[in-house]
Amino acid sequence: MNFISLLNTIATLFVLIVVGFIAGKLGVIDEVSSKKLSKLIINIGQPFLLVSSLIGMEYSADNLVLGGQTFILGFALHGVIAVLAYLLCFRFRDIEERKLSEFATLFGNVGFIGFPILESLFGARGLFMGAFIMIGFNILIWTWGIAILARKRTDIKLTIRKILLNYGTVPSAIGILIYISNINMPDFVYSSCSYLASLCTPISVLITGALLSRCTMRNIFLSPKIYYVSFTKLIFAPLSICILAKLCGLGHDWILFLTAVAAMPSASTISMLSDIYDIKPAYAAQTVGTSSLLSIATMPAILWIAERIAIL
Repeated sequence: MNFISLLNTIATLFVLIVVGFIAGKLGVIDEVSSKKLSKLIINIGQPFLLVSSLIGMEYSADNLVLGGQTFILGFALHGVIAVLAYLLCFRFRDIEERKLSEFATLFGNVGFIGFPILESLFGARGLFMGAFIMIGFNILIWTWGIAILARKRTDIKLTIRKILLNYGTVPSAIGILIYISNINMPDFVYSSCSYLASLCTPISVLITGALLSRCTMRNIFLSPKIYYVSFTKLIFAPLSICILAKLCGLGHDWILFLTAVAAMPSASTISMLSDIYDIKPAYAAQTVGTSSLLSIATMPAILWIAERIAIL
């Protein structure tokens, strides 16, 4: 594992968070603009990120098998973390904080923050595998994720349309179809997809910094609940996945890959959904912002431990 490349990537993300924090404090990225930027990423950036990650890998039967294996293991990973998240967040008395904490523990920022980290660890292969993780991620976030938020609510409904047609499943299907068909796309198509995909990481991390700027220092650094959620998301869950992967006899690279996916900070999607459904948006922003900030320190440590466990 290339720790120097990983540390460089994390340092870059930290700088972007700081810039986003300053921009938030100065009002350059206010609540209105951050919501619009979030929609830009969800509606445009993320779909092209998924498509470009899939069509950017050379077609082969081995890569197709790799994608299928990644999809299955990604589902298994989220299944394990779903159980952990439910059990570990059940102690919260406030039902809304319980739902948001469970959601934030289960779903990590695999696409916007995770993709550059996976690329630094595994190269183009990491992006390709990350795209198949995101297929399962988007299916789950629009099924089990919405089901979590719908508890004790009558106005949040889970529909077949939302499950089958969303900004994750549709571009994933398009990317897989193009990949399986082995179509040689014109250079300008691939370049266009890559440029639009490149919007995701800088803008989403800037938004994370802006979210942090709206939290008090007390809420960021002195909230036991937020620390508990961050510990569960950033340390307990990935180490559990790492040990389980080792016990299941998975290889070195699989252990590191699954641990890295599990170690990502909470997905920024929770901030947007909590705002849409009016479920304590400030608390959601704290979980996303604080876990993103703390992951700068926890991720290298967790992956170093995973490396040691993988070679045992």
